[in-house]
Amino acid sequence: MDAFVQWFTASLSGLVSKEVIVFIISMIPILELRGGLLASSPALLDIPILTAIPICIIGNILPIPFILLLISRILEWMKKVSLFRPVALWLEKKAMSKKDQIEKYGFWGLVLFVGIPLPGTGAWTGALVASLLRMNFKKAFGAILIGIVIATVIMSILSYGVLGVLFG
Repeated sequence: MDAFVQWFTASLSGLVSKEVIVFIISMIPILELRGGLLASSPALLDIPILTAIPICIIGNILPIPFILLLISRILEWMKKVSLFRPVALWLEKKAMSKKDQIEKYGFWGLVLFVGIPLPGTGAWTGALVASLLRMNFKKAFGAILIGIVIATVIMSILSYGVLGVLFG
């Protein structure tokens, strides 16, 4: 993930503001809020933490309602088009491989899945799994939002605490 964050940061530097770079990174699947906070840290863009946090949260949460509401229909359409069918099946398989903890613990399983910043977890994947499991929109969105707040706390400590000490 670090290499992607550094690449995006370097590629967009000079084209848009530091804040826009962090916002864009926070919207990208896989990187999400974790990548945004890493990019905004003292080691890279050196954006003050109180500026970075709301930018990252808004960037990360913005795509989630669309994923929750539309991804099932999009995947069904993709499966009907031979060119997109393998991608749709791969996405479904990947998402459903993560469903056990969410199904087992429901709302709190989704909160933890989004909130604990590990590879393969996050708001995008959580929204995809919640949608495929046909979770209630409000329940899923609330769980994802709480998870993003938890991830924000963890990543702020890592990005600004640990990296701040090393590079600040």
